[in-house]
Amino acid sequence: MDRHDVDWKGYIPATTTPFDASGAYDLEAQAELLEWLHGQRLHGLVVAGTTGEWFSMTRAEREAQIRLTGAQLSGKMTLLCGCNAYTARESLSYAEVAAEAGFDGILVCPPPYVVPTEDETFAFYKEISDNSPLPICIYNWTRGTNVDLSLPLIERLAELEKVVALKNSTPSLRNFLKTFFAMRDRLRIFGFGMDLIGTSMVKNEGGDGLMGAGAVLGSDQPDFFNAIWDGNMEKARELGDKDMILMREWFAADYGGKFGAAQAIFKTALNLQGLPGGHVRAPLLPLNEEQTDIVRDTLTRLGRKLV
Repeated sequence: MDRHDVDWKGYIPATTTPFDASGAYDLEAQAELLEWLHGQRLHGLVVAGTTGEWFSMTRAEREAQIRLTGAQLSGKMTLLCGCNAYTARESLSYAEVAAEAGFDGILVCPPPYVVPTEDETFAFYKEISDNSPLPICIYNWTRGTNVDLSLPLIERLAELEKVVALKNSTPSLRNFLKTFFAMRDRLRIFGFGMDLIGTSMVKNEGGDGLMGAGAVLGSDQPDFFNAIWDGNMEKARELGDKDMILMREWFAADYGGKFGAAQAIFKTALNLQGLPGGHVRAPLLPLNEEQTDIVRDTLTRLGRKLV
């Protein structure tokens, strides 16, 4: 398999997981959030990823989220399941649930905390590829794994049967572009920002899209890519500017939140718009009043309707 075996492209955000005030997983709010996301014409969704707080969810909760999402949206948009875990065996157990639920692929980063060597990382992905029922998007999540996948390693991983895509969240623009130009004929590459560089790369060089930002600006984010594909560059710049204001004011260069956890920022942004963002779950903390005002001010200036 390679990039030509899947049609993944555009804006495929990593979504939040709604928890109620007591910390319980809120299935009703999850269904409501999924319905809103579908109505915003997104090109796909990543569920149970880092933004979805997989690390604080039980196995039963993760499986329930996968099944609910599949039942509600399978066949309506691209669905990728975050299957992050410390072992390939556990990742595969979630991949099997995702396949049964009608997902299109899985997203997997190197084992967090472990900081594996390149050979260990390759062996981890090879075991998953050899046994996965679904295509794989590698997730280079340097902030969360303390591993920045090298181009030689990515070239090795691209030879694995089920690997078709790369979400490249490296903090190094040089490494990102170097990897893109080397691998764009083999893998679908995600991670293009909505700035002038990202716009040019999508328009002129075949960049595939972006997975991130929690879809808190709704249809404006997928419409950035739609505008590029339609040749409406003025509209693309207008929409891209909105997203980049959000990224500059809320996030650092390594994609960590400037004043709180990214998950808390995204959930606050959704809640302020009357959407079911819900609460974060420990060990994450909710935003305080001052931090919430930062999010509110940004959304107000971007023209979002607040409650």
